[in-house]
Amino acid sequence: MQAQPQKHYSTCTLCEAMCGIEVTIQDREILSIAGDKKNPFSEGHVCPKAAAMKDLYDDPQRLRQPMRKTASGFEPISWDEALDTVATRLHAIQNQHGNDAVGVYLGNPNAHNMGSILFGPYFYRALNTHNRFSATSVDQLPHHIVSRQMFGHQLQIPIGDIDHTDYFMIIGGNPLASNGSIMTVPHIKRRLKGIQKRGGKVVVIDPKKSETADISCDHHFIKPGSDALLMLAMLNTMFAKNLVDADELLTHAPDLLQVESFVKDYPPERVAERVGISADEIETMVIEFCAAGSAICYGRMGASVQTFGTLTQYLIMLFNMLSGNLNRRGGMMFTQPAADALPHSGRGTLGKYFSRVRNLPGFAGEYPVAALSEEITTPGEGQIKAMVIGGGNPVLTTSNGKQLDKAFEQLDFVVAVDFYVTETSRHADIILPPVTALERDHYDVVFHNFAVRNSAKFSPALFAQPAETKTDWQIYLGLAERIDKLNGKATEHYAALWHKEPTGVIDDMLKSGRYANGEYNLSIQTLREQPHGIDLGPLQPELPGAIYHGDKKIDMAFDYFMGDLPRLEKHFFSDESPLDQHNSDTLYLIGRRHLKSNNSWLHNSPRMMKGLSSDKKGQNPRCSAQLHPDDAARFSIQDGQLISVTSRVGQVEIVAELTDKIMPGVISIPHGWGHNKAGSSWKLAEQHSGVSVNDLTDEMCLDELSGNAVLNGVPVTIAALGIGQ
Repeated sequence: MQAQPQKHYSTCTLCEAMCGIEVTIQDREILSIAGDKKNPFSEGHVCPKAAAMKDLYDDPQRLRQPMRKTASGFEPISWDEALDTVATRLHAIQNQHGNDAVGVYLGNPNAHNMGSILFGPYFYRALNTHNRFSATSVDQLPHHIVSRQMFGHQLQIPIGDIDHTDYFMIIGGNPLASNGSIMTVPHIKRRLKGIQKRGGKVVVIDPKKSETADISCDHHFIKPGSDALLMLAMLNTMFAKNLVDADELLTHAPDLLQVESFVKDYPPERVAERVGISADEIETMVIEFCAAGSAICYGRMGASVQTFGTLTQYLIMLFNMLSGNLNRRGGMMFTQPAADALPHSGRGTLGKYFSRVRNLPGFAGEYPVAALSEEITTPGEGQIKAMVIGGGNPVLTTSNGKQLDKAFEQLDFVVAVDFYVTETSRHADIILPPVTALERDHYDVVFHNFAVRNSAKFSPALFAQPAETKTDWQIYLGLAERIDKLNGKATEHYAALWHKEPTGVIDDMLKSGRYANGEYNLSIQTLREQPHGIDLGPLQPELPGAIYHGDKKIDMAFDYFMGDLPRLEKHFFSDESPLDQHNSDTLYLIGRRHLKSNNSWLHNSPRMMKGLSSDKKGQNPRCSAQLHPDDAARFSIQDGQLISVTSRVGQVEIVAELTDKIMPGVISIPHGWGHNKAGSSWKLAEQHSGVSVNDLTDEMCLDELSGNAVLNGVPVTIAALGIGQ
């Protein structure tokens, strides 16, 4: 007899917004996914991505058992054989070539995975390799470094109190497409409109007039890569016009006012031409920001992945501090998570180790991923001979992806923890597929720390786990135990871990956290009894308690951050400025996001691809090169025409899309496409393959302060080809 449909309350894990979802199931079938109207954090809001979780679960091309590469393609093998083979091969390679001969790359899905976060480190410690990389260094690494240096912990990132602010300045972010990003905020459109309804203002600064800019009060075009200059001029204006309001912060940051000496040489008149914003506009923005009762300056992806991304994020933090908007209601505030991972996680070490070939600084146990291909291809001690790919697709998502693709071909062994054969995992000798997100227990270990309001929610797995499947944590723990055993290390402690499971670890954190007693009495059992989640209230002032330095003072770290000013001077104002060496035909490349395109791994979802038509060459309208009409006229390019885009490292052919929403001199190509490599299993994605923007980004072009990749402001040239169909 068929079971009756049942409703379960879970969480969408496809972005950072933590939207509550109502999932209707029957037996082991997902019938529907809708917003959970009783979830106190998201209040019923979901974006189109939530329904794609059903597509991931149902996808016939999803792997459901381990696969081994053979001469005729991938074939299924048992879990025991797969895990034993992986552990044995990795152990043998490390025995022969040293521990650093095994490299690890982790993609961003790991941040949305409780099991990977809590139990993955047992595997990495068992490998004991310095060659670790992740998506962090093509994204938010500057945020972590700023927080580590200033507040003492890489994850202690202040979050905008958007529900109470009077002025919201967004630099290089498009939260209507990203649903936040280092700002966990469901229903962002309603919240932005709420600022305006209560008399406040939303201002966007971006080389593209994005979906967020469309609903803002003001939008200012800015030349790609010049955000640090803009922030220096804004800080200069703040001091010049006596707008500094930092008295309350001086107790916690006694050196704060010394910022004036570093910004004195950057008045708005000096930077305006390089930035593309007039001196009057810069001054007006500063005056309005400082006059608001509360204000937030929020810099995100576009501000991070540029030549001075780390300096930019530091200056943004200073701007918030000097205007009195750190630790203030409606400004930038620290969160109060229920299961607080910070006391139990690494604070982040900077420059303790350096990469072998280019001597790039490591941070928090990882090297910049821009160094990965050279660490594979350059002979010598420490050369990477084998790779572990955990939930990532770096061939499409990291700088100079074609070069990395070729590098993977020369590895002795590759293992991928992934439930698809992707452009990267097609190189794997063994693929270990975990269950999908709705098939495992979930608690947002990371994103409750970045949420605009304190809350807690536990989402049990929708189904009992079949014996023939494994979660990510079971895969990682199984490998860790095997490798430790091969290395002759004690393995008795694993029995307790298998018994506790990640859910038990979260239970311990809740029971020892700030809401363990009193009104909430939080535990996993409490949250099971409240399936929609629990609202824990607005963000609260947290200084000095939020500071992890021993003296409980904010470290201004002037030597580190302001030490980058000579490089900035040379880049923008010297006779050797690369900006002056580019010819008049140079355009500057930036990326962009789409609400239905979450990195590379939603392009096989029928719901996300619905209504998307592509031509025979795989060109699709969502993956286009957006150009300003003036630039198109200069190069005799028509709307819909096929063009070539060329950088130092590569060339792509892509359809031009003419729009005045792009700043003249700028070209925008979205991230995550390029599904045109033989051997992947994404048949729907291949029909809409598009091109990979990271065939153009340059692995040699980095933010020198952090090693973060430069994905915005890449110089390119363009040329017209044929007329598009």
